[in-house]
Amino acid sequence: MVGYHPLKYELSKFDHALAGGVSGIVTRSLTQPLDVIKIRFQLQTEPIAKTPTSKYKGLRQSFRKIIREEGFWSLWKGHVAVQSFSLIYGPIAFASFEFLTRQAWHYLPQKMSKEYRPVTHFLCGSMSGCIASVACQPFDVIRTRLVAQGEPKIYNGIIHAARCMLAEGTLTFFKGMVPTLVQAAPYAGLQFGFYSLFKNIWNMAEHYAEEHGHHHTRYAGMLESLVCGSAAGIVGKGAVYPLDVVKKRLQIQGFEEARVSFGRVKRYNGLIHCVLCIVKDEGVIGLYKGLGPSLLKAAAVTGLSFFVYEQCCSLIVELKSGSDTD
Repeated sequence: MVGYHPLKYELSKFDHALAGGVSGIVTRSLTQPLDVIKIRFQLQTEPIAKTPTSKYKGLRQSFRKIIREEGFWSLWKGHVAVQSFSLIYGPIAFASFEFLTRQAWHYLPQKMSKEYRPVTHFLCGSMSGCIASVACQPFDVIRTRLVAQGEPKIYNGIIHAARCMLAEGTLTFFKGMVPTLVQAAPYAGLQFGFYSLFKNIWNMAEHYAEEHGHHHTRYAGMLESLVCGSAAGIVGKGAVYPLDVVKKRLQIQGFEEARVSFGRVKRYNGLIHCVLCIVKDEGVIGLYKGLGPSLLKAAAVTGLSFFVYEQCCSLIVELKSGSDTD
């Protein structure tokens, strides 16, 4: 169901946007705690290890510390902003991807849409990721700041955060835009491209199994979406992860007062300066802070995202098919 193909039941742009929106809402609701942990790790300049100066020392310790100091529901900090992000990103990303793959099918050589389908999906995914990221950047910055702040809070919620940031200037909503775009193109492209590639491999393995007398179960399609999506998420996130760390560091510039209780705070002048400072002060490993929870989150988010999206599309097809026969 992901990517245009003339043999499948064609859905409208609204159908794809609706399925993408539902997919984003469900996925973000379930994986938000991992996102909170990941962001806290990314913003900590001290090592993520058992050292006297480190606030967060590991995944389990961080969960316990956040719950003890800020309460259980703090694991969903910034959730309203995240859902606002999802309501925009999911529909735009999936709808634009489906539109672009449709154009590719009609205007590019057939080899690109058939034999080199993963490559086409990578290119279309890169463009759709950039389009969606630009539209969602203000919500991403708000989300990062809400998650980054400790107690007492500087921002009381998404509306208060938006008002305070507006007072700093409109460009505050687009902090970290350069690393966002540099990251978004390959990340979204790798997600869609590898999802298509892994599905091809899955289908070949399934065909081989059927030839040898092994028949897949009714749930094989659901498992395929989850496994292929999770694998694609891990590959994509691992490839561009340092840019995600840099983006988060830049998004909280000018927000240092809310970070006092978390440890040392560093000022950066831009993308290159941020990278150089992290490598100098924290080592190359500093660019991979929070990689563990981030890969867990990427696997869960991407797997669930493609799974829910395909199930929604299937449901819409069934509903439309049923109404056509009435």
